[in-house]
Amino acid sequence: MTIYEDSRLIRLWRNWLSTQAQMPLDKWLAQQLRELATVKSHSTRKGAVAPAGLNLADQASLSAAMRDGVRFQQFACAMEFLYQEFGRNQREPAVDWQAWDKRWQALELHDLSTPAFWYWIQLRVTGDPAKSNRAQLPDAAGRSIFFSTLTQRNYFARDGAQCLWMGLRPNWQPLLEERQKRSDWSHEQFQLFLQMQTTTPPLWLRINSDKSADDICQQLVAQGVDAHMDPTGKIYATGGKGVATTDHYKNGVVEIQDLASQLIAAAVAVEPGQKVWDACAGAGGKTLAIAARMNNKGALVATDLHDYKLEELKRRVKRAGAFNVRSFSWAGEEPLRLPKEIAQQQGFDWVLVDAPCTSSGTWRRNPDARWRFDEQDSQELVALQRKILRNVAAAVRPQHGKLVYATCSWQISENEAQVEWFLREHPQFHLQSQRIMGAPDLDSDVMFVAVLAHRGN
Repeated sequence: MTIYEDSRLIRLWRNWLSTQAQMPLDKWLAQQLRELATVKSHSTRKGAVAPAGLNLADQASLSAAMRDGVRFQQFACAMEFLYQEFGRNQREPAVDWQAWDKRWQALELHDLSTPAFWYWIQLRVTGDPAKSNRAQLPDAAGRSIFFSTLTQRNYFARDGAQCLWMGLRPNWQPLLEERQKRSDWSHEQFQLFLQMQTTTPPLWLRINSDKSADDICQQLVAQGVDAHMDPTGKIYATGGKGVATTDHYKNGVVEIQDLASQLIAAAVAVEPGQKVWDACAGAGGKTLAIAARMNNKGALVATDLHDYKLEELKRRVKRAGAFNVRSFSWAGEEPLRLPKEIAQQQGFDWVLVDAPCTSSGTWRRNPDARWRFDEQDSQELVALQRKILRNVAAAVRPQHGKLVYATCSWQISENEAQVEWFLREHPQFHLQSQRIMGAPDLDSDVMFVAVLAHRGN
């Protein structure tokens, strides 16, 4: 039996379909797997013994399968549509996938039988039809033949169908091609970017210690983490024991932070003694990375709309031993009232706006987020980003002050277009640099960062 026929996966999927709008997949999975891990073995009606609990391998397999199911959920619906329309007589499909996509709704997943859904996912992920429970899916052989026919004809390399194959909506193709053009990606780079959307990046770690990366990596391995070190000395984990359970994490030696996120924090080239404002700090990942370079000298103000995120930030700051961080809530509705020591120097040396965004750059790690991505949401976030930028501009010190604008999105409307708007509205700034970071160049999330320098009085 494959993981795609595991009764625990079937249960997870059915639970997800009934609750998916209420919680992000990663948090939901953690909760569900904890519950499954406490299940005791019991006899079924047919006398078989149901498996007890979950070991680390079980958890990893179920988690990966669920992510694949969510990532390729529209592909499974498309395959069912093709099979019902064309598969039985093996006719060549002729479908306007962008028109089909406009009609498609996630509710169709409720109408697709669970065995059929997971068989399409199995074929997409492994390419292996294996053996299917014929009692559950009697036409499995016909489905496998149809799938093989399409792949042999390179059907999924065609426009529209390629997006489906990569777990992306066909109607996003113009936006993706716009990103390719703006970033000057070659055809090979663009194809790699699309292909990377079908996989989950590793868990990157940031070292918060004077110890060598090699020593820390070996010690994490000794604590049960599948830890590795890339050629640049960055550490990442691919499985094993959870990093958050290790002594190194509990003692603040390492922090969990995606590699692209680390590069955004590095764009704030702060020096000890300077004044920094992290305006949309969230739980403090970038705040901590910035604080690490300040050596507890100067001032670091961290604000966010949500108090619960700031509570987590305070815990992480304490664990990291950073004593120059002050945090409080700021909703972005009006300019910040500058603390006395900041007002004395006419503003912050650095202001970081890691803006609320569509999070399209995190789809590899959070596949459920892609199905919440729509034009209306994008427009609302663009308006919010502009409001925040407008209200932080006055807090940047005229003499050598810099504003760093960042998102975890690859959409041009949230990135380069926002920078162009800001510079038109605020001619006292000029663009120092801007770029997309992460995939396809790095095995990480995708993020954008622009450094805007104040021209001075």
